[in-house]
Amino acid sequence: MTAQALVTQPAAVKRVRRGGGIAPPWLFAVPALLVYALVMLYPSIVGAGSAFTDWSGVGEQRSFVGLANFRELLHDDQALGALRNTLLLTLAIVVVQNGIGLLLALGVHTTIKSRMVLRVIFFAPVVVSPVMVSFLWKYVYNPAPDAGLNAALNAVGLGALRQDWLGNPSIAIWSVAFTVIWQCAGYSMVIFLAGLEGVPKELHESAMVDGAGTVARFRHITWPLLAPAVTINVMLSTVGGLTLFTQIIAMTNGGPGYATDTLSTVLYKQAFVFGKFGYSTAVALVLAIFVAAVSFVQIAYLRSRETTA
Repeated sequence: MTAQALVTQPAAVKRVRRGGGIAPPWLFAVPALLVYALVMLYPSIVGAGSAFTDWSGVGEQRSFVGLANFRELLHDDQALGALRNTLLLTLAIVVVQNGIGLLLALGVHTTIKSRMVLRVIFFAPVVVSPVMVSFLWKYVYNPAPDAGLNAALNAVGLGALRQDWLGNPSIAIWSVAFTVIWQCAGYSMVIFLAGLEGVPKELHESAMVDGAGTVARFRHITWPLLAPAVTINVMLSTVGGLTLFTQIIAMTNGGPGYATDTLSTVLYKQAFVFGKFGYSTAVALVLAIFVAAVSFVQIAYLRSRETTA
């Protein structure tokens, strides 16, 4: 193709588009958007109306109760406790999971011969079903003194640390948090690893020539350039923590008592155990708005950090 043809090609394309030969790109997304609107948006909008009724979830009989469900939510000790648990779990998951993921990424982003094998090992738990991981760790947390983690502690002379890991209200929530972190740290590692691969080696070499040490290079070169990876990891772990459900149901079902209940488990129980579908929808609506608000604030802050890094 000649240089003249390359120059005139955009004009030709524009003429074809004006003549109707090429459809606008957004038209290709219309079928998928219609399916999404029909399957997701429409049921969600219609279902949100149930938050203002006393519907039990069975039959068509329902009455409008206004904001009664939301007022009940504000005075529901179980829901407020679930909110506290949700925030604690999210904070632990965001901080610890991303911290471990970053350390793992730095560890396998080296020239050691086993780095590929280590990457596979660290990422392996991510591809396992959360239900299977939950039941695996439920066995590890077996309260019997001769089983699971308690047996391992006893074998190394730390029998005094044996616990009822999922039956003690003080530590059950942290046991669940550890399970989630154990499974998902490899996911954070992969995202950080992708960010590390994008850091130019020339910058580190220049800094080494100037006498910068490992910590200084990480602080002034690696960390600022990891800003996009940090944004992705923090957003994903935050949303995952705020909507955590599977591991709670599989490991503790919200117990002992309400010690590990989250907002997701509360709305599930209210709808399918107690038959208060209207109230559960109100909880779900509050949770959705809360997640959206937190995500919006986070993305605004983290994006601004990317531009100033």
